Amino acid sequence: MAIAVLAFLLALGRILSAESKFMVYNTSASIHPTKLNVHLVPHTHDDVGWLKTIDQYYVGSNNSIQRACVQNVLDSMVPALLADKNRKFIYVEQASSFQCHHAFFQRWWRDQSEATKTIVKQLVHLGQLELINGGMCMHDEAVPHYIDMIDQTTLGHWFIKEEFGVTPRIGWQIDPFGHSAVQAYLLGAEVGFDSFFFGRIDYQDRAKRKNEKSLEVIWRGSKSFGSSAQIFAGAFPENYEPPSGFYFEVNAASPIVQDDISLFDYNVQERVNDFVAAAVAQANITRTNHVMWTMGTDFKYQYAHTWFRQLDKLIHYVNQDGRVNALYSTPSIYTDAKHAANRAWPLKTGDYFPYADRANSYWTGFFTSRPAFKRYVRVMSGYYLAARQLEFFRGRATSGPNTGSLADALAIAQHHDAITGTEKQHVANDYTKRLAIGYSEAEALVSSSLACLVESASNKECGSPITKFQQARNLFLELKNCYCPPSETALSNGKDLMLVVYNPLGWKREDIVQIPVMTGDISVHDSEGNNVESQLIPITDAYHKLRSYHVKAYLGRNAGEAPKYWLVFSVSVPSLGFSTYSILRAQGTGARPTLSNVSTVQPGKYSGVNIGQGNLKVEFSAAGKMTLYVSRGMKEHVEQSFSFYSGSNGTHNDPQKSGAYVFRPNGSFPIIPEKQTPLTVVRGPIIDELHQRINSWIYQVTRVNKAKEHVEVEFIVGPVPTDDGIGKEVVTQISTGMMTNKTFYTDSCGRDFIERIRDYRTDWELEVNQPAAGNYYPINLGIFMKDSEKEFSVLVDRSVGGSSLSDGQIELMLHRRLLLDDSRGVAEALNETVCVEDDCTGLIIQGKYYFRFDPIGKGARWRRSYGQELYSPLLLAFSEQDGNSRRSSGRTQFSGIDPSYTLPENIVVLTLQELDGGKALLRLAHLYEIGEDKELSVTTEVQLKKLFPSKKIGKALEMSLSANQERAAMESKRLVWQVEDSAEEGETEVARGGPVDPIELIVELAPMEIRTFILEFTEFDTVIYG
Repeated sequence: MAIAVLAFLLALGRILSAESKFMVYNTSASIHPTKLNVHLVPHTHDDVGWLKTIDQYYVGSNNSIQRACVQNVLDSMVPALLADKNRKFIYVEQASSFQCHHAFFQRWWRDQSEATKTIVKQLVHLGQLELINGGMCMHDEAVPHYIDMIDQTTLGHWFIKEEFGVTPRIGWQIDPFGHSAVQAYLLGAEVGFDSFFFGRIDYQDRAKRKNEKSLEVIWRGSKSFGSSAQIFAGAFPENYEPPSGFYFEVNAASPIVQDDISLFDYNVQERVNDFVAAAVAQANITRTNHVMWTMGTDFKYQYAHTWFRQLDKLIHYVNQDGRVNALYSTPSIYTDAKHAANRAWPLKTGDYFPYADRANSYWTGFFTSRPAFKRYVRVMSGYYLAARQLEFFRGRATSGPNTGSLADALAIAQHHDAITGTEKQHVANDYTKRLAIGYSEAEALVSSSLACLVESASNKECGSPITKFQQARNLFLELKNCYCPPSETALSNGKDLMLVVYNPLGWKREDIVQIPVMTGDISVHDSEGNNVESQLIPITDAYHKLRSYHVKAYLGRNAGEAPKYWLVFSVSVPSLGFSTYSILRAQGTGARPTLSNVSTVQPGKYSGVNIGQGNLKVEFSAAGKMTLYVSRGMKEHVEQSFSFYSGSNGTHNDPQKSGAYVFRPNGSFPIIPEKQTPLTVVRGPIIDELHQRINSWIYQVTRVNKAKEHVEVEFIVGPVPTDDGIGKEVVTQISTGMMTNKTFYTDSCGRDFIERIRDYRTDWELEVNQPAAGNYYPINLGIFMKDSEKEFSVLVDRSVGGSSLSDGQIELMLHRRLLLDDSRGVAEALNETVCVEDDCTGLIIQGKYYFRFDPIGKGARWRRSYGQELYSPLLLAFSEQDGNSRRSSGRTQFSGIDPSYTLPENIVVLTLQELDGGKALLRLAHLYEIGEDKELSVTTEVQLKKLFPSKKIGKALEMSLSANQERAAMESKRLVWQVEDSAEEGETEVARGGPVDPIELIVELAPMEIRTFILEFTEFDTVIYG
């Protein structure tokens, strides 16, 4: 006992007599050539909306949901970096160049003093603060369209270039739920990234790659570009967080480095040993003597000093220990170290879908979650493309409405917890509100631009146009739900209607327009006064009910008198231009629309019915089941049906539930059409339709356009019933007699098509535990299958999940309504409701898909051309006219390009946007992959002089995809990587368009190539072709 007391007194004496001294930690370590280098990368991952809205995350409000304040992160980051020149930090989520204050870094930036801005710029140029990825958000990679991904990345890259003069080098997609081929080659290599890092790959794939040390690969995402667009890509060993035990946020549970020997719990050697053990464990699954630790996670560094204090200590003491080398680093430093190792890497092709984080937990439900929001984003995306074109043709104004708010709202909507449908409901509402605000401003721009172009023969003459155009103000409602005030009120008030139809595509377009009208006592005329053949289709009760329901729910008012008919007529619209049509009150015995022949067919009374009067006919059985597709000598058996998966509530052995992220079905159940419900058959000179009431909550119209050779299926689904306490995931199947050998093809973000094989993965031997969910893939453009003689293709109007779960069959998931959370963080069931006053019911969605058979090798032409028309629909604008004083002057037709020229059918204008200083941003895209079509998968030319006949191009400077650096400079800096020898076998010759002659101004585009230019105009002529 006496010895113990003596020991305590001696220890107490040492403590009391200890001197206070300031400790300087040596953090200056750089890469060591022979030791294991542990690259410590301080970072935060800041979702631009998820559990809280983007505003709440920034200011730190609504903390009852989540304690997160991005403003604190950025505020504390600056002094922490200034405290030690060796410290480093990376940041991802940027903002646009417009005054919308949406995303994080730019919002913070605008609040800073000039002195702080100068300091931050210095930190960037010294390499302490690195801005990586650089988009407005960390976009998802499954459900966004590639055009939206390009646009949102461009906005962020422009801001970084303008403010800091730098171009991001690294792709940092650490949280999206699987990774696309388009991200690797298009949003990776083609924007100038040297590497691409990510966190989420299938658990089976990750286990195999750890064993083979193949988490880091050379990824060739494009069959067409091969090695010319490859990128070094790395999947993290577990996730994007630090190794276990090395979290240092305030109140984190990890042990700190307690290095004051005068205090209790001194643990320096223990912490060093933990560090070395974790580093060696990671080195055992990684090639070269470099490993990266992602030191941070969601909304961390709110008080940055708590992290950097511990990292300083770790670097100091680990390097004193000497077994490994620890250093402050960034992904750029890490990438350069991997490249300097001068070794060959495994090759990766295809993508990383679908993603499962454990057995029975496939993140394939979000491919369809929140289908109405997914459709809204897609509609807004196509509208934004057209609005920028019209702003260019009119001439950008220095004040007034513009497309900036819509650009920002669309960019944020691509976030991996936005368009995915994995956010809380109040956050989804916030995204929708931002889109509506952006659309409202862009709508004003479009209306004034069209009025200007209609009224004047020259863009220079446009002042304040007097023509007032109306559009579909709420695109959730109008036209689709037969609610279109411009077409209803004008004609019912004794006014005539002028309709301007704008075509955003670079080729002439023949299509139909369908608008609701109150009366059939009208006639349709083209700009020459010629009568246009038209058809009246009675609007059914299903649409009238939907109209009343949605107008009351979303606009808060009664819908008023319902229109009686759909007016359908054909239009012809020039390239990048418009045509005008007049809808007049019929006079005397003049021409009127043809009233459709409508018949009712009782089930079982006839042997069958058919629709279609052109080259395509579709036959149905007496019960209304589709049976036969006949077109140009092809006669194919086809059936279409509905069913639903019951959402799993989890089991005793595995509690995983089906939710916003995860698709885990508990059985599949067919939806049998109600036997006594009659079919309604509509026939007319333009379109034929067959209407079916499948059950009380599914209504379907099958439509055939006389001038087209595909089938259009329109569906209304909801409210999905849950009275039985079971969540449901509603699907449709289209079945054929094709022998497809488990093989089908889905698009990657609307761009390349990738081969899929049921129950199979290219990179590992799949253990099948979810035969439905594990074979689902994201579909943005379409899905197709083929046999030895034909192809069967299905195109969609928004992102959905789909598969081919049986040979000859394609399945699409249309709607999801679930009652339980799937335990992936959102903590809310995917149970969308719509309330009319106090009556709340499940969400009703409306949508379309399209299908067609083609001879083998011929289907790509329809998929590509019609797919582009679906993305860029005709834009309609209405103006009332007094029947006694119709306009006799002004332009009735307009094309922004030379009237003798049209873009080749394999080329599309992705972006035409006026910039400051007489410049414009132009993106041209080749629509076809190499070998996809014998005639159209070829290098093609575009004549810029004819694309801009009213302007003289002084210079066409080719840029990177995000237009933040010259293409030539980007290519000169590109790192060249080696792949393992066997991977080089079978590499096809890569085609790229050649340089643009400054005199001839002809652009070559090879298959799948997108070329981006900044055009400088030196002269503006006074005539626009009309």
